[in-house]
Amino acid sequence: MKKVFLLLPFLFLCCKPISSVGTETPTNEPMSIAYKVKENDVAKTLKYLASDELEGRETGKAGMVKAADYLEQIFKDNNVKPYFKSYRDTLSTFKEMAFNVVGVVEGNDPVLKNEYIILSAHYDHIGFDKKGVNGDFINNGANDDASGTTAVAEMAKYFSTARNNKRSILFVFFTGEEKGLLGSKHLAKKLKAQDFKLYAQFNIEMIGVPMKRDYLAYITGFDKSNMAGKINEYTGKNTIGFLPKEAEYKLFYRSDNYSFYELFKVPCQSVSTFDFENFEFYHHVSDDFSAMDIPHMTSFIQELLPAVTKMANTPTKEIIMLK
Repeated sequence: MKKVFLLLPFLFLCCKPISSVGTETPTNEPMSIAYKVKENDVAKTLKYLASDELEGRETGKAGMVKAADYLEQIFKDNNVKPYFKSYRDTLSTFKEMAFNVVGVVEGNDPVLKNEYIILSAHYDHIGFDKKGVNGDFINNGANDDASGTTAVAEMAKYFSTARNNKRSILFVFFTGEEKGLLGSKHLAKKLKAQDFKLYAQFNIEMIGVPMKRDYLAYITGFDKSNMAGKINEYTGKNTIGFLPKEAEYKLFYRSDNYSFYELFKVPCQSVSTFDFENFEFYHHVSDDFSAMDIPHMTSFIQELLPAVTKMANTPTKEIIMLK
């Protein structure tokens, strides 16, 4: 997540009533998913991405390349095809060599397969810390955003096994987010020029630790679409809630969802469980694997599977913009 200023005065910005956006009356029975996300798989991917070997995954550096190699191999092992000629989408927005990693599971409906869902996360982080803390100089970025990257990888495994999506699904690991959303800006512009038919983007950002709230996660730009309500309908749970600080800090504009919203003007939102109270190591060398809650992450991914499955299968575009 791009840097936010945590010392901003607390503002109550939400004047309009918004509770109805996230609490729509369900019109369909929640979907049951037999597939089980495995804690060991979640831990394995997260541990590698947040390891010292990757030196903080800074955009354009060797650690970023190693992370990309690892993510490409997950795609290959699970028969997720490259969307372009290769999995690597080289950035036009960065002076050094850097690339997004992009795979696709094609939809199985002859018409709906031409529409796309994007499931995404950024795999880059901020590299080395010049000052360091207790001799540790590596910003491992476990929560930010190896956690989201791990979630997208697990969703790719699920869809590659189930092959139950009528719409096509683009799985994207962005680089350059920490440099100013460079990877998502590049890819959004590239796809827009190709007349890419985007239905919605679901971007996953910092889901490594749970919140102490009556909902699992929040989405950015909560009242801009009915995505929150639809996700809750699809899961049959209070999965997504409204976090006031999300509006206060304008998080909708600070992650890779915004690059796509800006060009496509369709529902493009980020989901997170970082609420500014449950994790004190944002952009800190202590954001490492040992600070992550693997059972929470596994449960998060599992709970979202019905939602992303329904997104990929509804006969019409049920998720729409509201403002």
